[in-house]
Amino acid sequence: MAKYTKDATDLLTYVGGKENISAVTHCVTRMRFVLIDDKKADVKKIETIPSAKGTFTQSGQFQVIIGNDVQEFYNEFITVSGIEGVSKDAAKQAAKTNQTWIQRLMGNLGEIFAPLIPALICGGLILGFRNIIDAIKLFEDGTKTLVEISQFWSGVDSFLWLIGEAVFHFLPVGIVWSITKKMGTTQILGIILGITLVSPQLLNAYAVASTAAADIPVWNFGSFSIQMIGYQAQVIPAMMAGFVLVYLEKFWHKHCPEAISMIVVPFLSLIPAVIIAHTIVGPIGWKIGDMISQVVYAGLSSNVKWLFAGVFGFVYAPLVITGLHHMTNAIDTQLVSTYGYTILWPMIALSNIAQGSAVLAMITLQKKNERAQQVNIPACISCYLGVTEPALFGVNLKYMFPFISGMIGSSVAAMLSIGFGVKAVSIGVGGLPGILSIFAEYWGFFALAMAAAIIIPFALTYVIGKKKLSDEDLFGEANSLVNGYQHSSEPEIFASPMDGKILPLEEIEDAAFSSKAMGDGFAIELSGDEVVAPVSGEIVMSFPTGHAYGIKSDDGKEILIHIGMDTVELNGEGFDVKVKAGQRVKQGDVLVKVNKDILTSHGKSLVSPVVFTSGEKVELHKKNETITKNEKGFIAFI
Repeated sequence: MAKYTKDATDLLTYVGGKENISAVTHCVTRMRFVLIDDKKADVKKIETIPSAKGTFTQSGQFQVIIGNDVQEFYNEFITVSGIEGVSKDAAKQAAKTNQTWIQRLMGNLGEIFAPLIPALICGGLILGFRNIIDAIKLFEDGTKTLVEISQFWSGVDSFLWLIGEAVFHFLPVGIVWSITKKMGTTQILGIILGITLVSPQLLNAYAVASTAAADIPVWNFGSFSIQMIGYQAQVIPAMMAGFVLVYLEKFWHKHCPEAISMIVVPFLSLIPAVIIAHTIVGPIGWKIGDMISQVVYAGLSSNVKWLFAGVFGFVYAPLVITGLHHMTNAIDTQLVSTYGYTILWPMIALSNIAQGSAVLAMITLQKKNERAQQVNIPACISCYLGVTEPALFGVNLKYMFPFISGMIGSSVAAMLSIGFGVKAVSIGVGGLPGILSIFAEYWGFFALAMAAAIIIPFALTYVIGKKKLSDEDLFGEANSLVNGYQHSSEPEIFASPMDGKILPLEEIEDAAFSSKAMGDGFAIELSGDEVVAPVSGEIVMSFPTGHAYGIKSDDGKEILIHIGMDTVELNGEGFDVKVKAGQRVKQGDVLVKVNKDILTSHGKSLVSPVVFTSGEKVELHKKNETITKNEKGFIAFI
């Protein structure tokens, strides 16, 4: 049995079976399902699977967090399910059938900006660093900047602007390229259209406001003229121009003969798109972008800015769950283009920090719960570094009160940020490193807001968690009271699951077991009519035919009990099953009653392998001797 065979089999069952899966793929850490009926997915059972670290539904996809081994898990899932996996793009297309129009709109917006975010973050860090060395007077009694006293740092400052300008002034090139890439049209045409929006021939967008209308250069066509205005750093005009190009190209591909499409389609798509961009959608998009940025800025600089900020800080994390948070990238970028800074993005960074701090409290509360810590610790680290999904879906939403505590902390921190007038040079890393994208003169104020985003969610989560969390949540199953009986932290002594003659595993006929490919163990030639649980734990696998069972003990051992040889062929005849997958059992509980006469009448061997699929090695103290069910001390773990 491969490492994840059992977990993959369980997941297939718990998501509703093969017939409930429309598409399946994976990303860096998660299995992504498009389910026909989401309600058939048993979230509670899925979260009992050892490999599963949490579940959530987003953008029409039911996602299961696996971690770094997701590729191996995915391969095993495809094997056991017999389902052919699809690409992430195909899964996204399938998932759109489960989305509302607003979810599809926000999803498309997110997919357009996602490839640009690394560049925007890099550019933001560069601008933040340049601000430190060329704008803050730290030397010669506070009269000069580092750039003014050092030729080396002056050169660094000038050189870094080469990158900063490329990221922000020429952003429309990236936006139009990303749109053509997402929509499946010719990407080089998108790049060329983007360049025509920021060409050095044009009047720079930043100079338009200070240039008299009569002095704006034009293309003169005699009877009419077109203003030669650039759209450096403009988001909305670039997006509108990009979609014009996309739909023109798709139109001409549909109506143009294939034989001449290579010549006709690019020409009839690009030329009109450039004309429309500079005469219609460019000016309109500029006005729309200005209006959006002015509305947001007005809200964040009004007499009730604290209320606006408090509401935004409170609802940002829920926006992440719905996918609506993607719109903030466009707004932030537009704010930077219009005003030279953004007061919105610092609040986003603070929201991430707040949710990470709630997880930090859960780490403290669950320090003795090993399984929970496997999720909590990496989720907290990634959240503090700006990636919130593992924290939101793997921890905070699971218990809910940490999520709400994070929202409250985020709201207070956002009000402090706006109250202090904190400004960021651009989008940055959305967590603790986000301070590097804040104008240096606001570092102290942002640090105070960060303190609120850390302390408030941590304190609320810790206090509520002490009262609300059960012993099982705090300490894990092995040390908690479950189903009315107490588990000890000491492992149980393994007991025989049946009456019969004990045999070394390597001496049985079935090579799949005797080779120990699935794990070490032993076999018993069944002589009784009952098979019982050899340990206390959970039934993680129960074949419909009743011939095989998987149990995970409370101390982590994974045990496969296979009753007889080739008994799967009986299709359940002779087996009276008493348990089901997901059920807890105590040591000695009856798993199944077996009619040996039916098995032998069909020529089936009663030799029953018991295999430790979790990798334990065993030594038999008894060989070829008769033992009874619940008997202990006949094997040792080495």
